[in-house]
Amino acid sequence: MNVQSFSFFYAVLALACWAGTAAIVVGALVRRFADPDAFAETRAQLGNVAIPLAWVIALVTTAGSLYYSKVQGYVPCELCWYQRICLYPWSVILGIAAWRRDAAIKVYAIPILCISVVISAYHSWIQWFPPSTGTSFCTAAAPCTLKYVNEFDFVTLPFMALSAAVFMISLLFVSHPFDVEIDIAEEVEVSP
Repeated sequence: MNVQSFSFFYAVLALACWAGTAAIVVGALVRRFADPDAFAETRAQLGNVAIPLAWVIALVTTAGSLYYSKVQGYVPCELCWYQRICLYPWSVILGIAAWRRDAAIKVYAIPILCISVVISAYHSWIQWFPPSTGTSFCTAAAPCTLKYVNEFDFVTLPFMALSAAVFMISLLFVSHPFDVEIDIAEEVEVSP
């Protein structure tokens, strides 16, 4: 697979992450404000696979990042390294949580992934709208504004990291303990 095909594939995955996030948010809003019974079975099933799916996203994100830097030779900038610090560990930690069926991992994962979102959003911003004076993170060897990938004229490497982190956060929010049987009727009860 050449780098153009690989980049296109990862750009489509990034957009799929946003579609998944939008579906989760819309489902939550419908359940909260319109019909508490809506999507109850779907919510329960998604909650069962949310952590393993977040783990797969972390694995794919890590693999893509390593491909770009180790195979293609793209030099990561300082902001790229901060994004990696926030994302790489979850390819192991979420795997352990999925294996142990530990939904409490979200307490630890969501804050770190939120940091990744902030860094990735900032990095995306400076790639889309490069500052005239540069940034304190940019160097001549690894400039933060260089777009190694630019699919659909907006999907860049930091945007891909942003997409993965946002979707992982939304999945972790809907995850629930694996060892608890969810009674759909009890789940949709709304206290006054």
